[in-house]
Amino acid sequence: MLRLAFMIATILSPEAATAHDFWIQPRDFAADVNTAIPLTIEVGHGPFRQRWSAAIDRVATFSTVGSAGTKDIHAALVPPGGLADANISFSQPGTYLVVLETNRAASDLPAIRFNDYLKAEGIAPAIAARAAAKATDTPGRELYSRRAKAIVRIGTAGAAQPQVTRPVGMTLEIVPGRDPTAPDFDMMLPVTILYEGRPLAGAFVKLSNLDFDARPVATAISDVHGGAVFRVPFKGLWQMNVVWTKPIKDPKADFDTVFSSLTFGWNRGAAAGH
Repeated sequence: MLRLAFMIATILSPEAATAHDFWIQPRDFAADVNTAIPLTIEVGHGPFRQRWSAAIDRVATFSTVGSAGTKDIHAALVPPGGLADANISFSQPGTYLVVLETNRAASDLPAIRFNDYLKAEGIAPAIAARAAAKATDTPGRELYSRRAKAIVRIGTAGAAQPQVTRPVGMTLEIVPGRDPTAPDFDMMLPVTILYEGRPLAGAFVKLSNLDFDARPVATAISDVHGGAVFRVPFKGLWQMNVVWTKPIKDPKADFDTVFSSLTFGWNRGAAAGH
């Protein structure tokens, strides 16, 4: 494990090589009951940030998770090109997860670009597999899919709710150990990274401020229990991101890669917290 952590730490470049972040960004992370919340699906970071432009049929799962269970909200999606990618609302107060999963798409990159991307994202399995196969100088072929969760608080703030800190069953998932929107949140946020339902060690996890997201505010490598701890510097708009992959035998690709994110935040004008 220490060797894996050292390998990732030494290959990570401080320069942003390519833009791969993917997340849900609600206009409001807190809203009243029965109030429409426009949200967008975003990709990239810094100067590479843009709206996700894929067709609606790329979305495999779009749902909300609250204290009463899971609700499919595919009908809230709108075709690309509008002011929002979806408009959602909630009829009961509480804290909700908005969950999105895409199906797979294929990517084929030249060796240099693929290697830079692997290093920037700290994707150790692909780096190790390509080195072992003496394939570092070959194009990078992968199937990739996306996973995203956003935490939205509806109505009067109350105690933390357990659904926020439970996994929803994604292939790759960032599970917060505490509800960062709860009134007693002290800005320390432990998370667990799960891959195929099990704690994932050696994953490179990033915390980014969505107002200034050219590079992460903090990073960590998950421990043997899949855990990492972040101090959230202030009450703003935040994204956490992780990427993982596994080698596969497929005519179209050598790796099956999953991107996963978690967004949470406080509406503009919220009092700063330290």
